[in-house]
Amino acid sequence: MGPMFLTKYHGLGNDFLVLFAPSIPPDAASLARRVCHRHRGVGADGLLVLTPADRPGIDAVMSLFNADGSTAEISGNGIRCVGQALVRQRGVSEAVLVVETLAGDRDLVVAPGGSPHEVLVRVDMGTARPGPALVREPVAPSVVPRRAATYDIGNPHLVVLVDDPALVDVAHDGPLLERDYPEGMNVHFIAPASDGSLTLRVWERGAGVTEACGSGAVVAALAAHEWGLVGARVTVRMPGGAADVVVGDHLTLVGPSEYIASIELPDV
Repeated sequence: MGPMFLTKYHGLGNDFLVLFAPSIPPDAASLARRVCHRHRGVGADGLLVLTPADRPGIDAVMSLFNADGSTAEISGNGIRCVGQALVRQRGVSEAVLVVETLAGDRDLVVAPGGSPHEVLVRVDMGTARPGPALVREPVAPSVVPRRAATYDIGNPHLVVLVDDPALVDVAHDGPLLERDYPEGMNVHFIAPASDGSLTLRVWERGAGVTEACGSGAVVAALAAHEWGLVGARVTVRMPGGAADVVVGDHLTLVGPSEYIASIELPDV
Protein backbone atom coordinates (compact mmCIF):
# COMPACT_ATOMS: atom_id res chain seq x y z
CA MET A 1 0.00 0.00 0.00
CA GLY A 2 1.06 3.57 -0.53
CA PRO A 3 0.13 6.70 -2.43
CA MET A 4 -1.73 6.43 -5.73
CA PHE A 5 -1.17 8.91 -8.53
CA LEU A 6 -4.04 9.89 -10.81
CA THR A 7 -4.52 12.48 -13.50
CA LYS A 8 -7.84 14.09 -14.33
CA TYR A 9 -9.13 15.11 -17.74
CA HIS A 10 -12.41 16.05 -19.33
CA GLY A 11 -13.86 15.72 -22.79
CA LEU A 12 -16.54 18.38 -23.16
CA GLY A 13 -17.30 18.25 -19.45
CA ASN A 14 -17.42 14.43 -19.28
CA ASP A 15 -14.64 13.99 -16.73
CA PHE A 16 -12.39 11.03 -16.00
CA LEU A 17 -9.61 10.00 -13.68
CA VAL A 18 -6.71 8.12 -15.31
CA LEU A 19 -4.59 5.54 -13.53
CA PHE A 20 -1.50 3.99 -15.11
CA ALA A 21 -1.01 0.54 -13.58
CA PRO A 22 0.88 -2.68 -14.39
CA SER A 23 -2.42 -4.57 -14.14
CA ILE A 24 -6.03 -3.86 -13.23
CA PRO A 25 -6.32 -3.46 -9.44
CA PRO A 26 -8.36 -6.28 -7.87
CA ASP A 27 -10.55 -3.70 -6.16
CA ALA A 28 -10.99 -1.52 -9.27
CA ALA A 29 -14.78 -1.32 -8.97
CA SER A 30 -14.71 -0.11 -5.35
CA LEU A 31 -11.78 2.15 -6.16
CA ALA A 32 -13.82 3.76 -8.93
CA ARG A 33 -16.77 4.32 -6.62
CA ARG A 34 -14.48 5.88 -4.04
CA VAL A 35 -12.38 8.20 -6.20
CA CYS A 36 -15.25 9.22 -8.51
CA HIS A 37 -17.51 10.31 -5.63
CA ARG A 38 -18.22 14.02 -6.04
CA HIS A 39 -18.10 14.81 -2.31
CA ARG A 40 -16.00 12.11 -0.67
CA GLY A 41 -13.52 11.45 -3.47
CA VAL A 42 -11.89 13.40 -6.26
CA GLY A 43 -15.01 13.39 -8.39
CA ALA A 44 -15.45 12.09 -11.95
CA ASP A 45 -17.82 10.29 -14.28
CA GLY A 46 -15.45 7.35 -14.51
CA LEU A 47 -12.05 5.81 -13.81
CA LEU A 48 -9.82 4.85 -16.76
CA VAL A 49 -7.19 2.24 -15.92
CA LEU A 50 -4.37 2.03 -18.48
CA THR A 51 -2.29 -1.14 -18.50
CA PRO A 52 0.43 -2.43 -20.83
CA ALA A 53 -0.64 -4.45 -23.87
CA ASP A 54 0.48 -8.00 -24.48
CA ARG A 55 0.32 -7.52 -28.27
CA PRO A 56 2.72 -5.53 -30.46
CA GLY A 57 1.45 -2.28 -31.93
CA ILE A 58 -0.89 -1.48 -29.04
CA ASP A 59 0.03 1.57 -26.98
CA ALA A 60 -2.19 0.78 -23.99
CA VAL A 61 -5.15 -1.26 -22.82
CA MET A 62 -8.04 0.89 -21.58
CA SER A 63 -10.40 -0.42 -18.89
CA LEU A 64 -13.29 1.86 -17.98
CA PHE A 65 -15.08 1.78 -14.64
CA ASN A 66 -18.12 4.02 -14.28
CA ALA A 67 -18.69 6.13 -11.20
CA ASP A 68 -20.98 3.43 -9.80
CA GLY A 69 -18.27 0.78 -10.20
CA SER A 70 -19.80 -0.90 -13.23
CA THR A 71 -17.69 -1.50 -16.32
CA ALA A 72 -18.20 -0.03 -19.78
CA GLU A 73 -16.84 -1.24 -23.07
CA ILE A 74 -15.78 2.14 -24.43
CA SER A 75 -16.32 5.88 -24.07
CA GLY A 76 -15.77 8.28 -26.94
CA ASN A 77 -14.91 11.08 -24.54
CA GLY A 78 -12.91 8.78 -22.28
CA ILE A 79 -10.72 7.45 -25.06
CA ARG A 80 -9.85 11.01 -26.10
CA CYS A 81 -8.73 11.61 -22.51
CA VAL A 82 -6.66 8.43 -22.78
CA GLY A 83 -4.98 9.85 -25.87
CA GLN A 84 -4.01 12.99 -23.98
CA ALA A 85 -2.80 10.99 -20.98
CA LEU A 86 -0.52 8.94 -23.23
CA VAL A 87 1.05 11.95 -24.98
CA ARG A 88 1.55 13.70 -21.63
CA GLN A 89 3.24 10.58 -20.27
CA ARG A 90 5.59 10.59 -23.27
CA GLY A 91 6.27 14.32 -23.08
CA VAL A 92 5.09 14.97 -26.65
CA SER A 93 2.36 17.15 -28.11
CA GLU A 94 1.07 14.82 -30.81
CA ALA A 95 0.99 11.13 -31.64
CA VAL A 96 -0.71 8.37 -33.59
CA LEU A 97 -1.89 5.70 -31.16
CA VAL A 98 -3.72 2.40 -30.98
CA VAL A 99 -5.69 1.69 -27.79
CA GLU A 100 -7.21 -1.67 -26.95
CA THR A 101 -10.71 -1.56 -25.43
CA LEU A 102 -13.42 -4.10 -24.67
CA ALA A 103 -15.08 -2.83 -27.87
CA GLY A 104 -11.97 -3.56 -29.95
CA ASP A 105 -8.86 -1.64 -30.95
CA ARG A 106 -9.29 2.05 -31.66
CA ASP A 107 -6.98 4.26 -33.73
CA LEU A 108 -6.32 7.77 -32.40
CA VAL A 109 -4.61 10.82 -33.83
CA VAL A 110 -3.69 13.35 -31.15
CA ALA A 111 -2.81 16.93 -32.14
CA PRO A 112 -2.26 20.17 -30.20
CA GLY A 113 -5.45 21.94 -29.16
CA GLY A 114 -6.43 25.51 -28.45
CA SER A 115 -4.49 25.86 -25.19
CA PRO A 116 -1.41 24.32 -23.55
CA HIS A 117 -3.65 21.97 -21.55
CA GLU A 118 -5.86 20.87 -24.45
CA VAL A 119 -5.46 18.47 -27.35
CA LEU A 120 -7.69 17.62 -30.29
CA VAL A 121 -8.22 13.91 -30.81
CA ARG A 122 -9.57 12.10 -33.87
CA VAL A 123 -10.87 8.61 -33.05
CA ASP A 124 -11.84 5.88 -35.47
CA MET A 125 -14.85 4.53 -33.59
CA GLY A 126 -15.28 1.57 -35.92
CA THR A 127 -18.72 0.55 -37.14
CA ALA A 128 -22.11 0.40 -35.49
CA ARG A 129 -24.56 -2.47 -35.62
CA PRO A 130 -28.19 -2.66 -34.52
CA GLY A 131 -28.54 -2.64 -30.76
CA PRO A 132 -31.00 -4.52 -28.57
CA ALA A 133 -34.51 -4.70 -30.01
CA LEU A 134 -36.76 -1.84 -28.99
CA VAL A 135 -38.82 -3.14 -26.10
CA ARG A 136 -41.52 -0.61 -26.93
CA GLU A 137 -41.77 2.88 -28.25
CA PRO A 138 -40.07 5.13 -25.70
CA VAL A 139 -42.68 6.58 -23.34
CA ALA A 140 -41.80 8.92 -20.49
CA PRO A 141 -43.53 11.93 -18.95
CA SER A 142 -41.51 14.62 -20.73
CA VAL A 143 -40.77 12.68 -23.92
CA VAL A 144 -42.95 12.83 -27.01
CA PRO A 145 -40.81 10.71 -29.32
CA ARG A 146 -40.91 11.19 -33.06
CA ARG A 147 -38.64 8.23 -33.75
CA ALA A 148 -36.26 5.89 -31.93
CA ALA A 149 -33.55 3.35 -32.69
CA THR A 150 -30.91 1.35 -30.85
CA TYR A 151 -27.27 0.87 -31.83
CA ASP A 152 -24.26 -1.01 -30.57
CA ILE A 153 -20.89 0.67 -31.12
CA GLY A 154 -19.20 -1.55 -28.59
CA ASN A 155 -21.66 -0.30 -26.00
CA PRO A 156 -25.48 -0.02 -26.27
CA HIS A 157 -27.34 3.18 -27.12
CA LEU A 158 -30.97 4.23 -27.49
CA VAL A 159 -31.43 7.34 -29.66
CA VAL A 160 -34.73 9.15 -29.27
CA LEU A 161 -35.74 11.92 -31.67
CA VAL A 162 -37.74 14.65 -29.90
CA ASP A 163 -38.90 18.14 -30.78
CA ASP A 164 -36.68 19.88 -28.23
CA PRO A 165 -34.14 18.08 -26.03
CA ALA A 166 -34.02 21.10 -23.72
CA LEU A 167 -37.54 20.27 -22.56
CA VAL A 168 -36.71 16.68 -21.61
CA ASP A 169 -36.29 15.83 -17.93
CA VAL A 170 -33.22 13.69 -18.60
CA ALA A 171 -32.59 12.84 -14.93
CA HIS A 172 -36.08 11.32 -14.71
CA ASP A 173 -36.78 10.02 -18.19
CA GLY A 174 -33.30 8.65 -18.95
CA PRO A 175 -33.33 5.98 -16.23
CA LEU A 176 -37.02 5.33 -16.84
CA LEU A 177 -36.27 4.37 -20.45
CA GLU A 178 -33.09 2.51 -19.47
CA ARG A 179 -35.11 0.19 -17.22
CA ASP A 180 -36.54 -1.50 -20.30
CA TYR A 181 -33.09 -3.00 -20.95
CA PRO A 182 -31.77 -5.35 -18.25
CA GLU A 183 -28.14 -4.97 -19.40
CA GLY A 184 -28.40 -1.18 -19.18
CA MET A 185 -28.62 1.43 -21.90
CA ASN A 186 -27.18 4.83 -22.74
CA VAL A 187 -30.14 7.05 -23.62
CA HIS A 188 -29.88 10.05 -25.94
CA PHE A 189 -32.44 12.72 -26.78
CA ILE A 190 -31.72 14.48 -30.08
CA ALA A 191 -33.13 17.07 -32.45
CA PRO A 192 -31.73 18.58 -35.66
CA ALA A 193 -31.02 22.32 -35.80
CA SER A 194 -31.57 24.70 -38.70
CA ASP A 195 -27.82 24.98 -39.31
CA GLY A 196 -27.47 21.25 -39.98
CA SER A 197 -26.08 20.40 -36.55
CA LEU A 198 -27.61 18.15 -33.90
CA THR A 199 -28.57 18.93 -30.32
CA LEU A 200 -28.00 16.04 -27.90
CA ARG A 201 -28.69 15.47 -24.22
CA VAL A 202 -27.39 12.40 -22.46
CA TRP A 203 -28.23 9.81 -19.85
CA GLU A 204 -25.21 7.51 -19.46
CA ARG A 205 -25.40 3.97 -18.17
CA GLY A 206 -23.51 3.87 -14.87
CA ALA A 207 -22.91 7.63 -14.71
CA GLY A 208 -26.30 9.34 -15.02
CA VAL A 209 -26.73 12.76 -16.59
CA THR A 210 -23.44 13.89 -18.13
CA GLU A 211 -22.31 16.98 -19.97
CA ALA A 212 -21.46 15.00 -23.09
CA CYS A 213 -21.09 11.50 -24.52
CA GLY A 214 -18.67 10.86 -27.36
CA SER A 215 -19.98 7.46 -28.43
CA GLY A 216 -23.49 8.87 -28.01
CA ALA A 217 -22.64 11.73 -30.36
CA VAL A 218 -21.50 9.17 -32.93
CA VAL A 219 -24.68 7.08 -32.84
CA ALA A 220 -26.84 10.21 -32.69
CA ALA A 221 -25.21 11.46 -35.89
CA LEU A 222 -25.61 8.02 -37.48
CA ALA A 223 -29.30 7.80 -36.58
CA ALA A 224 -30.03 11.34 -37.76
CA HIS A 225 -28.16 10.68 -41.00
CA GLU A 226 -30.05 7.43 -41.62
CA TRP A 227 -33.31 9.28 -40.96
CA GLY A 228 -32.36 11.91 -43.56
CA LEU A 229 -32.07 14.74 -41.04
CA VAL A 230 -28.37 15.63 -41.37
CA GLY A 231 -25.47 15.13 -43.74
CA ALA A 232 -22.56 12.74 -43.40
CA ARG A 233 -20.49 15.36 -41.56
CA VAL A 234 -22.28 16.82 -38.57
CA THR A 235 -21.52 18.85 -35.48
CA VAL A 236 -23.18 17.45 -32.38
CA ARG A 237 -23.85 20.07 -29.70
CA MET A 238 -24.12 18.93 -26.08
CA PRO A 239 -24.30 20.86 -22.80
CA GLY A 240 -20.52 20.46 -22.38
CA GLY A 241 -19.64 21.56 -25.92
CA ALA A 242 -19.52 20.31 -29.50
CA ALA A 243 -17.90 17.34 -31.22
CA ASP A 244 -17.71 16.56 -34.93
CA VAL A 245 -18.76 13.22 -36.40
CA VAL A 246 -18.16 11.82 -39.88
CA VAL A 247 -20.48 9.02 -40.97
CA GLY A 248 -18.91 6.63 -43.47
CA ASP A 249 -17.66 3.06 -43.71
CA HIS A 250 -16.20 3.77 -40.29
CA LEU A 251 -17.51 6.34 -37.82
CA THR A 252 -15.09 9.11 -36.88
CA LEU A 253 -15.27 11.27 -33.77
CA VAL A 254 -13.27 14.49 -33.43
CA GLY A 255 -13.21 16.50 -30.22
CA PRO A 256 -11.04 17.95 -27.47
CA SER A 257 -9.58 16.59 -24.27
CA GLU A 258 -8.36 18.91 -21.55
CA TYR A 259 -5.98 18.14 -18.71
CA ILE A 260 -7.33 19.30 -15.33
CA ALA A 261 -5.01 18.15 -12.56
CA SER A 262 -2.61 15.58 -11.14
CA ILE A 263 -3.68 14.02 -7.86
CA GLU A 264 -1.83 12.06 -5.19
CA LEU A 265 -4.04 9.96 -2.96
CA PRO A 266 -2.23 8.94 0.25
CA ASP A 267 -2.33 5.40 1.62
CA VAL A 268 -4.78 3.95 -0.89
